[in-house]
Amino acid sequence: MTVLDRTPAGTSAHVAELIMDLQSVGLRIETTLETSRTGGAGPSDSGMLWIEGVPVTVPPSETSPYSLRAEDDGQGIFRDGVKVASVAGTRRPRFYDLETADGIPYHQIALLHLDSLASTVVQACNYWGNSDQCGFCGIGVSLAAGNTIAKKTPEMLAEVAVAARDLDGAVDATLTTGSSVAPDRGALYVARCGQAVKEAAGLPVEVQFEPPRDLSVLDQVHDMGVDSVGVHVESFDPAVLARVAPGKFRTGIDAYFRTWERAVQLFGEGRVSTYVILGMGEDPDLTVEMCRRAVDIGVYPFVVPLRPVAGSLMEDVPAPSREYTEPIYRKVAGFLAERGLGADTAVAGCARCQACSSLNLVQQSGQGDRRGGTPCGTGAPGAAPLLQIGRRPDA
Repeated sequence: MTVLDRTPAGTSAHVAELIMDLQSVGLRIETTLETSRTGGAGPSDSGMLWIEGVPVTVPPSETSPYSLRAEDDGQGIFRDGVKVASVAGTRRPRFYDLETADGIPYHQIALLHLDSLASTVVQACNYWGNSDQCGFCGIGVSLAAGNTIAKKTPEMLAEVAVAARDLDGAVDATLTTGSSVAPDRGALYVARCGQAVKEAAGLPVEVQFEPPRDLSVLDQVHDMGVDSVGVHVESFDPAVLARVAPGKFRTGIDAYFRTWERAVQLFGEGRVSTYVILGMGEDPDLTVEMCRRAVDIGVYPFVVPLRPVAGSLMEDVPAPSREYTEPIYRKVAGFLAERGLGADTAVAGCARCQACSSLNLVQQSGQGDRRGGTPCGTGAPGAAPLLQIGRRPDA
């Protein structure tokens, strides 16, 4: 019997443990799920749900012990025939039915991820389709499928952002880009797009890019008025980077730290983030220690479980178990709490949204391990109550 089996349904601990479990083993979809994301630049093939009021993205899985089923008054998650949580699905955004004057559907320009507008502004990467291709990435998949267009202009994105705000309640925008061979690595173009969105829609904006070769590029990005930046190392384990992201490995982890340090000086603590993917064979203790180092300079390490993307090089790699991820969440949550960083300090972007991770659930519960606490891998999953985060507005 697992801890989840012993925890009363509907309690805060039950919801937290269920979400961590679902993000590891996925969810069988036995009813209609109107919004989901496939492909894309990040490690995220997922359905988008509100589980007991908590925003979550969950990978679909035909072998999961959990199933999503329709009910008379909504949807529910079931295990072994027993309902374990109520679910509110997300309806198809209204702005998806609009198109630009020249006939481009809005949903090919940007998507709504729960309450965050998101777009890959240049759907191409110099790592894609060669020996440098990142194993977890699917940036070329959605383009090949015709789900998006190769390049979005600042004007397009501004137009769509206004519609997403007015019709569907978007609260921020997250803009990313494939890596470029140019010295700025694509940072200036994605920042121009972010500037246009912010000026037109007034939404907080995060832009994401690779470390530019000249750190003065960060000053130019900052001067365009975006609120936060994501510079994603993906893994702190050099051996993992060399295997799954050779281009990032050549950039070097020290280059990421130099970039983050300058970015924090410009944007402020908590407004610089980096993805840290768990489940790619990394050393967990090294990962925790490097997350601590990042937090110490004001960077938010957004720890997420690997979510295999169909069509990516790692599509058959299983997601990590909750028994593996939870001790890491607890350690990193403790570092964040001590530094005073959280989803609220992120303002915009993935670290603000949090739906792809359970890190914020652990931190808000006050159950993060403090420095000198239990080593990774030795904690008992669910040993203490975890959360209740507040419901999002208009959930």
